[in-house]
Amino acid sequence: MPKATETVLEIDLSALEHNYHYLRSKIKPSTKFLGVVKAFAYGNDSVRVAQKLESLGVDYFAVAYAKEGVVLRDAGITSPILVLHPLPSGFDSIIERCLEPSIYSEYILDAFLETAKRHGQKDYPIHLKFNTGLNRLGFKKDQVPQLIDKLTPRKEVKVVSIFSHLAATEDKNEREFTMGQINTFKEIILEVEERLGYRPKCHILNTSGIINYPEAQFDMVRSGIGLYGYGNEARVDAELRPIATLKTIISQLHVLEANESVGYNRAYKVGSKKVTATLPLGHADGIGRPYGNGKGQVLINGKMAPILGNVCMDMIMVDATGIDCKEGDEVIIFGPQTSAEKMANRANTISYELLTGISQRVKRVFLDG
Repeated sequence: MPKATETVLEIDLSALEHNYHYLRSKIKPSTKFLGVVKAFAYGNDSVRVAQKLESLGVDYFAVAYAKEGVVLRDAGITSPILVLHPLPSGFDSIIERCLEPSIYSEYILDAFLETAKRHGQKDYPIHLKFNTGLNRLGFKKDQVPQLIDKLTPRKEVKVVSIFSHLAATEDKNEREFTMGQINTFKEIILEVEERLGYRPKCHILNTSGIINYPEAQFDMVRSGIGLYGYGNEARVDAELRPIATLKTIISQLHVLEANESVGYNRAYKVGSKKVTATLPLGHADGIGRPYGNGKGQVLINGKMAPILGNVCMDMIMVDATGIDCKEGDEVIIFGPQTSAEKMANRANTISYELLTGISQRVKRVFLDG
């Protein structure tokens, strides 16, 4: 891999391919696979990631909002795209770009029916979202009769899938709760099928669900974080490859004597002589203030260097004492050698937040084989 000369996010598309095939191996050949590419494909690049996954045979994509789907369509992505959290302001764009909305409330259903009618649509594909315990978005089970009664006479739309989202598939202690969600979803499937007169595609599993509840794969599974190299548990992480490596360089080295301080508010005070390295990235790049004061660490020439003091907007300072390094040397923030999950845990957060928070001003560099 090329050495960094500035702050870059290096994205390994061959690692993405590995992760896709690993997750595919956990499901039946007939089960469809939906790749979640919302939030710039978890902080990477939604277009390049979707292009790679489409070439590998992914059946569906999912984004959070309509504008994310518009970007994919405008880049030439032709696979079906589910919009997980559509809002009425995006309904015209959804129809114009042949995106498929998740319908999760009567308000959203009424608004989309109105838009579909205005656009002269017939059998436009929609997905019904059911709330089985996450309590975030979705219809409840007892709403099925009135929901289907409202849909049945309408010709503008057609239900192509029903789905739900599991709350704790990675937590073995919550198995009873998860099985309760799955069983509730099974009951919803039967009632929807009976009232609609046909069975739409059904899906409920996320990445951890694919691993831990393969018996509930139904017709399709959805994976986000797993595609990007994180499995929410050590045994799965060992099988996956992080696709993103955040790299930077040493801008300047300082030798500080006892009683000197580092950064804003003098948050770190030197007890004895130290060498510090200033790096050109900060909270404007996605390395938030919680990583300061020793919570975050970076890798310099194979050795860990903790962040000293407060994270600045465009810079962090790290302890390079005892590390053989010079200005211009490459520094790894996270990647296969030093996990984003471990870094996030030290700051009392999760890999999702760290990965999706990498600013768009950070240059993306792509590797593929």
